[in-house]
Amino acid sequence: MSKIGNYVVGLEESKTRHGGPYDRGTADSYYGRGHNPHYYKGGTGTSAKIEHKDMTVEEIKLYDDGYEDNDKMGHFKDWGDDFYDYTEPDDEEE
Repeated sequence: MSKIGNYVVGLEESKTRHGGPYDRGTADSYYGRGHNPHYYKGGTGTSAKIEHKDMTVEEIKLYDDGYEDNDKMGHFKDWGDDFYDYTEPDDEEE
């Protein structure tokens, strides 16, 4: 095991741990959220969020690698044909 920034991981875990920098990079790319380095100490949304300003160089690199790997694979969320064409229905009069 080794320490990468604020958490201890094994070599493989650094790229597979849910909520880790690599995982968050791939997720941000997949969902088209843009590049915003961050990660969670534990599970996504269920533990403390570590923001870019508090990340180490190694953690930012893991996030960047995840983001770039997903971009290269072209693996993006399919929001469906109607997602971008949706408009709110008019309020009906009573």
